[in-house]
Amino acid sequence: MRAYVAFTKKELTEYTRNFKLFLAIALFALLGIMNPLTAKFLPDLLANFMPEGITILIAEPTNLDSWIQFFKNGTQTGLFIIVILLSGMMAKEYEKGTLINMVTKGLPRRTILYSKFTGALLLWTVSYWLCFLITLGYTLYYFPDGTTENLALSVISLYLFGILLIAVLLLGAVLFKNAYGPLLLTGAFLMVLFLWNLFPETAEWNPLVLASRNMDMLQGTLLLEELLKPLLMTGLVIASSLFTAVRLFNKTAL
Repeated sequence: MRAYVAFTKKELTEYTRNFKLFLAIALFALLGIMNPLTAKFLPDLLANFMPEGITILIAEPTNLDSWIQFFKNGTQTGLFIIVILLSGMMAKEYEKGTLINMVTKGLPRRTILYSKFTGALLLWTVSYWLCFLITLGYTLYYFPDGTTENLALSVISLYLFGILLIAVLLLGAVLFKNAYGPLLLTGAFLMVLFLWNLFPETAEWNPLVLASRNMDMLQGTLLLEELLKPLLMTGLVIASSLFTAVRLFNKTAL
């Protein structure tokens, strides 16, 4: 346990030294600010930039528009940022050979991977929930009359999908000793998830639901009972990715 805590602290220190923690916090905080501001002022901006004589009817923005921006930016930008920042989580260790001394001195290889996963998970957790809290605060300020009954379900679902991608990234980091292999594996994994939807008989198990139907959850048209299968599949993929990564890492030459 001491080795796990010590190596996890080392990972977090690395994130501060290479500015990944600062970048993640700054970018996600910016997204958190932009989400409600875009929802609030975009209709006015569109109206001002329209040519004279052309009128468009835009509904009055609501709190739902703010959360639409949150989930749009969370899936298209937030997850992309995290994947890019974490793609090289093992590359420098392989390149510099820093793991050799640790392993030869008795540090279990599985401890290294669990610490890597924990550090990445903490980076994602702090960034994501900071973005959420900022969006929530500004949304309550600009749209005080709005109601969001299933907000917890929708935001937790997207958060879990982020953990899924981190687990796949870690597996890719073990398979490929560079920063590009994990990106390619994660991209291929996402492609499989998109193709999965082409088969209606198994689509209800697709983890992609957690990141693609958040507004349906928020509006109550997709309930927790309907998410049990994709949630179970997400847990299985995370567990199997970590298990496979450990098994492969135990046989990998450092």
